[in-house]
Amino acid sequence: MSAAPPGAAPRWSGRRGLVLLFVLTLPLVTPKIRGADEIEYFSYLRSLVFDRDLEFGNEYERFYAADPQGLAGFKATFLERLETDTGRHINFAPLGSALLWSPFYLLAHAGVLAARALGAHVAADGFSFPYVAAVCYASVFYGLAGLLLVHDTLRGRGRVPEPAATLAVAGLWLATPLLYYMTLAPAFSHAPAVFAVALLLWRSLRAAARPDASGWEWAAVGASGGLAALVREQDGLFLIVPAGLLLHRAITGGAGGASLARGVAMGMAAGTAFAPQLLAYRALTGRFGPSRLVARKMSWSSPHLLEVLFDPGHGLFVWSPLLLVATAGLAYLVWRRRDATVVLLALSLLLQVWINGAVESWTQAGAFGSRRFVSSTPVFAWGLAALLTAVPARRFRLTVLALVLFAWWNVGLMVQFGLKLMDRQHLEWPRVAVNQVTEVPRHLARSAWLFFTDRERLVREGP
Repeated sequence: MSAAPPGAAPRWSGRRGLVLLFVLTLPLVTPKIRGADEIEYFSYLRSLVFDRDLEFGNEYERFYAADPQGLAGFKATFLERLETDTGRHINFAPLGSALLWSPFYLLAHAGVLAARALGAHVAADGFSFPYVAAVCYASVFYGLAGLLLVHDTLRGRGRVPEPAATLAVAGLWLATPLLYYMTLAPAFSHAPAVFAVALLLWRSLRAAARPDASGWEWAAVGASGGLAALVREQDGLFLIVPAGLLLHRAITGGAGGASLARGVAMGMAAGTAFAPQLLAYRALTGRFGPSRLVARKMSWSSPHLLEVLFDPGHGLFVWSPLLLVATAGLAYLVWRRRDATVVLLALSLLLQVWINGAVESWTQAGAFGSRRFVSSTPVFAWGLAALLTAVPARRFRLTVLALVLFAWWNVGLMVQFGLKLMDRQHLEWPRVAVNQVTEVPRHLARSAWLFFTDRERLVREGP
């Protein structure tokens, strides 16, 4: 694929294209909190701001009362069971998303108070539409920031030329579950997680590129890693990238003492950034660790390591085939370049496969796609960009067409999932593939009309 010369102009052009694409997707954003995970994330924020505590009974009751039929399972798990050691209501979610959302939420609260002072009747209770919309659009903007960081990391120091960098980012955005969690379900933690991991890798590679990077810069790397773990605990594993880069420098550059000092600064900053979660654990469970109900769901031998990738009903590469291409590209990059950065990125992805295969609920049944891999988007981008860079310029149009087809597969699955044209518990073959070319086009126009005119009716009744 032909490369534009490195420089500010092509880099800005790519960013501008991604921002334009973001603007086009904004009408799809659905500011709504529906399921258990979203309620858990949101309840941290509402409870801390309005109740000044970490007891979520009133938040859970409020959401359950609004949809008792749809949240019957939620009631059994979160309303009717309490933590044994503290008697508090259970919350399995980490609090990082709530912290990232908090400026937007507080701004919404200030807006609500101002509106009420002018005579508006919107409730200033932390639950009304402005509060929910604030956290949903906050997630969307964090997702965009993460994608721009991924683009900047790919383009940095001439690593990946244009248009390969922009196409890689746009392709992974539109052809994977990230699109779903940045539009139809933004109250999950996945869009903020992309931002946190992208920030960690962006800071890591900037610090590693400068032999004279200070301890403070490596502390900023550690703080970014702590933030990633705050948003989704499994994403703390991405700290293996900066840790490995420091170790590699110590071994090959003879700067063992300096690397050790920077590593200590990084580790201390990561621990400090993650400390709020430890305190939340202590308040909720009575110990500095997650609920024992969560701990019992882990099998550290990762018995589902291959299934989480290749299972026909739930596998990552079956839901999102573009990610198989990106993974192949990452393997190609490891083989071709064999440098520490690429090897560590590949290792970080292997750790994500391992941890996701270790969870008892590895199928993620009922969720759209293999959502626990969404935060790995910044790593997948390296592999996809490597392949796109290797494509000859004469194949450019064919490459773009292939990316469009991958995106159509993902969007078609979103339509099937939303309209209940598929079994939401797993991909059912060949039904799901047949629906992509028969049912999805037939329902698309009517569904789009209802989506923008009567979204709740669409969800309730279908097209």
